[in-house]
Amino acid sequence: MKNLFLEEEALSREEKINLKGHKPTVVWFTGLSGAGKSTLAKLLEKELFKRSVHTCLLDGDNIRSGLNCNLHFTEEDRTENLRRVAEVAKLFLESGIVVISAFITPLASDRQLIKDIVGEENFLEIFVSTSLEECEKRDVKGLYQKARAGEITNFTGISAPYEKPVAPDVEVSTEDSALEVEITKILEIVESRINTGWN
Repeated sequence: MKNLFLEEEALSREEKINLKGHKPTVVWFTGLSGAGKSTLAKLLEKELFKRSVHTCLLDGDNIRSGLNCNLHFTEEDRTENLRRVAEVAKLFLESGIVVISAFITPLASDRQLIKDIVGEENFLEIFVSTSLEECEKRDVKGLYQKARAGEITNFTGISAPYEKPVAPDVEVSTEDSALEVEITKILEIVESRINTGWN
């Protein structure tokens, strides 16, 4: 774009890592609505806080109520929603923060777009593979019922596709396993990525 001149960082990535005592990364929870993404993301943030890790939690509903309140749920707007979130995550990443994001992110192409923006080496994909049947049983927000009744269009899992990740960094489920077990599994790989050495 013309007339844009990117400013150089005043501090290096290494300096920020040394200050915080851990590497930054983007932990991205993907899965159907009601799968347990936000629950796991909050639990992860609490566990990282106990270990003095600097975090930022980005959640789909919260982002759409502010930054992306002008976007709808067409395929194009969903992609733009995720693109903006990825750019925000990149800013936090460059500040040395561990970014925890909880978004349905149904398309493989959108997940690849996010990886391209934040850098594949900085992207940790957590697939919350709770089944559609279980998510519908929960229907925490009443959205599945509305989608089945035709009151909501383009609803992931009902009238819009969810493309399961082929090779996520971690696959967990809130259906058949205790949350504590799944968080322990996630923490292990996050630790290896950010090298805190807390164990």
